[in-house]
Amino acid sequence: MSFAGMTLRGPYLFILATLMIDAIGIGIVFPIMPDLMVRVGADSTAEGALWGGIMMSAYAATMFLFGPIVGSLSDAYGRRPVLIAALATLTIDYVIMALAQVYWLLLLGRILAGLAGATYITATAYISDISKPEERGAAFGMIGAAFGIGFVLGPALGGIAAAWHVTAPFWIAAGLSALNVAFGLFVLPESLKEENRRRFGRRDLNPFSILAGAFRVPGLAIPLICIFVFEFANMVYPTLWAFWGREVFGWDAFTIGLTLAAYGVLIAAVQAGILPQLTKRLGDYRTLVFATLAAVIAMIGFGFTTAIWAVAILLPIAALSDMAPPLLTAFAANRVGEDQQGLVQGVIASLSSVAAVGAPLALTAVFEHFVSDERIYLPGAPFLVAASLVLVIVPLIRRLKTEE
Repeated sequence: MSFAGMTLRGPYLFILATLMIDAIGIGIVFPIMPDLMVRVGADSTAEGALWGGIMMSAYAATMFLFGPIVGSLSDAYGRRPVLIAALATLTIDYVIMALAQVYWLLLLGRILAGLAGATYITATAYISDISKPEERGAAFGMIGAAFGIGFVLGPALGGIAAAWHVTAPFWIAAGLSALNVAFGLFVLPESLKEENRRRFGRRDLNPFSILAGAFRVPGLAIPLICIFVFEFANMVYPTLWAFWGREVFGWDAFTIGLTLAAYGVLIAAVQAGILPQLTKRLGDYRTLVFATLAAVIAMIGFGFTTAIWAVAILLPIAALSDMAPPLLTAFAANRVGEDQQGLVQGVIASLSSVAAVGAPLALTAVFEHFVSDERIYLPGAPFLVAASLVLVIVPLIRRLKTEE
C-alpha cells in the first residue's frame, strides 16, 4: 500500500493528526515557559532558562532509555496498541503539568511524557509500513508538515490561552490528546503484517545494546551520526527561542507565540510543498545539501542579529533547513528491512533524545554566560555554537552521495 494511495484515507489522516497534536502539545507550552518557571520559583530569566533546560533534558533522557524498547515492542506486537497507549499516557501527563505548582512535579510530568514518546516513534514506523522506499523522503516530509501545522496552532493557542491562566495551555493539550485517543480507537487499523513482525527478546530491553547493533548495520552509521548532530544543533530553537526573544527584543508570551506560529507556517509549507518538489528535481542528496547550507546561514544570522527585519528574513531560511531531518531519516530507513522499521525509528528517537539531553543544558549554559558576562554580551552565542556543529557533519553528509 503506497504513501500516495493513503493520502485520503482515515488511518493516514489519523497518523498526521497524531503528529500534529504532538506538535501542538509541545509548541503550546513554549510561549509560557518563562512565566511558568517564575510560577514555580525561578528568580530570573537566566535561571528560568536553566530550569527549562533541565526539564527538556529529563524528557529526553527518559526517551533515550525507552525509545528503542518502544520501537521494538511495536515491531513485535504491532503499531496500534503501542500508539494508543502512548497517547493515553500523554493525556495524563498534560493533566499533571496543569496541576503542578512546584518545580519537581513539572519535572515528573516531563519524565512521564518521555515514557510516552512512542507516539512519534510508532507513528513514523507506521508511515514506513505504508510507504515504498523511494517514497519515504516525501512521506517523512509530510510528518514535518504535520509538525509545522502543529507549531502554527500550538504557540498561537499557548499565547492566547496564557491570557486566561498560565496553565490553560496544558488543559487544552490534554483535551486534544484525549479526543485523539478516542479517534484512534475507531479508525486506526494495524499496519504491520504478522509475517513482518519479529520476536521481542531480553536484548530488546537494553537500549545500549540496541544502539550498538544499529551502528553495526552496513550503511546506517553515517545517517545516524548526522541525525544526532543535526538534532543537537537544531535544539537551539525550541530551547532558547522564547528566552532569546525576551532578552534581545523584550517579547511577551503573545509575541513569542506569533513568531513561533509563523515559523510553523513556513515549516509546513516547506515540508508539504517544497520538499517533495526538490527531491523530484534534485534528488534526496542534493536537497539535503541545500537544507544543510540553509541551517548554517540561519543559525549564524540569529547569532548576530538584533533587528526585527533580520528575523523576518532568517525565519524562512531556518524553515528550509528543516528538510534535513526527514531526508536523513529516509536514508536510515532504507538501510533496514520491514521487520526493523520500528527499531530504527526508536534508535533515531533515542539518538535525538541524547541530543535533547545535552543540548538544552549546554546551550542554556552558553546563553546564561553570554547574557550575564558584562565583558562580552552576546545572547545569540548558542546559535553560533549550533552553526559550528552543523559544519562539523558536512564531510559525513558528502559521503551519503554514494548511497542515493
